[in-house]
Amino acid sequence: MAFDTTFLEEQKQALVSNKDRLLRELGRFAEPSGVKGDFETKMEDLGEGEDERILEVEDYIDNLGVEATLEKELEDTLSALAKLEAGTYGICEVSGKEIAPDRLRAYPA
Repeated sequence: MAFDTTFLEEQKQALVSNKDRLLRELGRFAEPSGVKGDFETKMEDLGEGEDERILEVEDYIDNLGVEATLEKELEDTLSALAKLEAGTYGICEVSGKEIAPDRLRAYPA
């Protein structure tokens, strides 16, 4: 059973919306590295005091983990968009079978 065009358009809109959200979230504390989907966490300048520098390092370390998580989600989202364009969206890479529409609605990427 092939997916109908309405379902595929809904999924595309969900994926584009998610991509935009991820880029906004990453942009709050990271900058694009020049490689598609890759970002570099920025070190925030909170001040010159020892306490401020400690907070800068703590925030930087926390943001590195968040960056990795968001980059992985962005990678999955971009991959799903590419599969939509190629006509292979919703096909399991392991079994070659269609993924259930309800599952794709729950997590479009």
